Amino acid sequence: MLHHKRLRPPSRDYPADEWNVVEKTFRPDFLAQLETMLALGNGYIGLRGCPEEGGPNVENGTFINGFYETWPIVYGEEAFGFAKIGQTICNVTDSKIIKLFVDDEPFWLPNAHLLAYDRRLNMKAGTLDRTLLWETPSGKQVSITSRRLVSFVNRHVVAISYCVTLVDAQAFVVVSSEMATHKPIGRGDRDDPRLARAFSGRVLHPQASYAKDRRIVLCHATEKSRHMLACATDHTLESSCSHSYKVACTPDFGQVAYTIDAKPGCPIQLTKYMVYHTSQTASAEELCGRAEWTMDRVVTQGFHQLLASQEQYMGDFWRRSDVRIQDISEQRAKRSTVEIQQAIRFNLFHILQASARAEGAGVPAKGLTGHAYEGHYFWDTEIYVLPFLIYTSPRIARNLLAFRYNMLPQARARARELGHRGAMYPWRTISGEEASAYYAAGTAQYHINADIMYALRKYVQASGDEVFLRKYGVEMLVETARLWLDLGFYSDAKGGRFCINGVTGPDEYNAVVNNNAYTNLMARENLRYAADVVESLRTAEPDAYDELVQKTALDPSEVSAWIRAAEKMYVPFDETLKVILQDDNFLDREPWDFRNTAPDHYPLLLFYHPLNIYRKQVIKQADVVLAMFLLDDAFPSEVKKRNFDFYDPLTTGDSSLSSCVEAIIAAQVGDMDKAIRYGMAALLMDLADVGGNVKDGCHIASMGGTWMMLTYGFGGMRDDDGTLSFWPRRAPEQNAILRFPITYRDQLLEVEIGLDKVEYALREGERLVIRHEQQEVELTREHPVAVRPVSRR
Repeated sequence: MLHHKRLRPPSRDYPADEWNVVEKTFRPDFLAQLETMLALGNGYIGLRGCPEEGGPNVENGTFINGFYETWPIVYGEEAFGFAKIGQTICNVTDSKIIKLFVDDEPFWLPNAHLLAYDRRLNMKAGTLDRTLLWETPSGKQVSITSRRLVSFVNRHVVAISYCVTLVDAQAFVVVSSEMATHKPIGRGDRDDPRLARAFSGRVLHPQASYAKDRRIVLCHATEKSRHMLACATDHTLESSCSHSYKVACTPDFGQVAYTIDAKPGCPIQLTKYMVYHTSQTASAEELCGRAEWTMDRVVTQGFHQLLASQEQYMGDFWRRSDVRIQDISEQRAKRSTVEIQQAIRFNLFHILQASARAEGAGVPAKGLTGHAYEGHYFWDTEIYVLPFLIYTSPRIARNLLAFRYNMLPQARARARELGHRGAMYPWRTISGEEASAYYAAGTAQYHINADIMYALRKYVQASGDEVFLRKYGVEMLVETARLWLDLGFYSDAKGGRFCINGVTGPDEYNAVVNNNAYTNLMARENLRYAADVVESLRTAEPDAYDELVQKTALDPSEVSAWIRAAEKMYVPFDETLKVILQDDNFLDREPWDFRNTAPDHYPLLLFYHPLNIYRKQVIKQADVVLAMFLLDDAFPSEVKKRNFDFYDPLTTGDSSLSSCVEAIIAAQVGDMDKAIRYGMAALLMDLADVGGNVKDGCHIASMGGTWMMLTYGFGGMRDDDGTLSFWPRRAPEQNAILRFPITYRDQLLEVEIGLDKVEYALREGERLVIRHEQQEVELTREHPVAVRPVSRR
């Protein structure tokens, strides 16, 4: 079931292109959406796609991953263990501003007479490019080209190449490069709980500000979280036209203004370098020094070197990550195929921008394209984003799991606060402390513990990184297993089965329930994996086992208890319908009246009190269906189909996390019409603004889900037992082939699914054994390619 809105700008203004997201006309009515879609980032720095001129804009956001301010959570009625401190990502110093004046007339997009306009997110080069021709009120034509990049290679660096050329007349030109701290942004009086709060006062407090020639450094700090930020800009200007400049600097503003006597056909080339450094421990003086030595290096290298390293990085990324759809009919490639290819690359590119340099941090739900959800990290990362990274960029996946390990002390403390043993990971956080103010749909989602351990298992199986498992992962496994054993109990009413009460599963429309099937199934996997790893460590590496015992005070009897709890885990099941129940009382609830729910009353959470929703049989996001995907080998095909057919009509599509999972299961059970319909909804979630809220930022988890939809769904990939196997379906477009690369244990496999055959090619590596359906396939350097038929079921 889908109740998404669908809005899409006219195609003539936004033509399909396989490698670019193109804007051919300035359209103020799509300003907010394009700010999100054309955002640039590298996982540490994020810039919304606002014009260089400083406006117009809806949310002129510049974000640093993990740079936040705290605020006291105020409850109408307090209770023990409620989260006390909220955390919100900050809109930091805006350094990208470049204003242009020709004969004292400002260039301002809303009232500029544009003879040509082209702005594009160049996903091949990793840049935002703009070319336009402006006719001034006096009739002079001005060519303006710019290229903006947030460097993947140089984590702290942003740069803009900005070129102005008078086409047909002489004029006096002023190019004003500026940096400024803006007022805080937030939801204000808006009622959407998904948006960030608005701060009432100043967030960034000045610590230092100075200028050295054309270099300006501003340093600010937050008051409560004590984060320090240093932002520096520097410039070079190349032109044969005579020019001069002036510099201004205050605690919240910096400006380098060039005045040029411009001649026709004489380019004015400004290069602007921007550097951001943050710390919670360094002094203002030290942090400014760090920004300056980074700036020294990049100015010496120059923009061309930054661009070359960016293109090289992107080339390597696409070599490992590019999922391709190719039309093989005799006609030219269909427009729909081009649009699908564009959407695939758009999603994968934004995942990279959200995660690549997120060292020591997580992946916010919106990446760094907006500050909705406060910039918090959720379970999205482990379940929806990490699979893509594990099989394309395992180093990034390892960094994100290491971030969870470093959060373990806070998770242990949170477990004690909730009255549990072990560790309880926060539902939403930046610092590692729980920041969810609504416990029913927050703290109660205990499944995040199992989600993180599920991602750990998938990473270790795919990468072979036993060192990470031994040094970090096993400690997390011990503490999460302890929590499940403490949380659950053996119920006489359930025949002595191990039950887990008072939790919320992935579906937030059914909160604080008993025996949520997803939670119990994932907890079972967590317990089993913890027992297996600890036992393996005890027998194979006794020294490492002894170190673990010393760190965690592990008793051998705990492992036996984990195994017993896993074996006795209760999973609610209805014998009449032959379906797994989402929770104990799911069938006791009154069915939601979909027939009389107006289409504009979705998502339900914005129009109905939570209690009204909790009483009804209605689902926000895939729950049992998600469990069937993640734990594939536990569910035969007929079981999947029966459960999918039952839950699909009850699922609203109010969550962007549903469509991709429903597409995968639909493909696995052979319902290709639904697989394509749900798959396209997931694929176009942001690029076509399917949910009507892309203005607030990209749906990074859904973007990760599109990769899973293509590889696990249409590609038929399975990896439950640590061995890659494939049960291919077909490409989501008729008469097309689907290609995707997979990195597995430092080897690169390429899978190509055609109309009647599938080709497996070992592009890098010595030897890889996979399975094609039930058949083992061995690929070697000497025999790197194997071809098998595609079953049509």
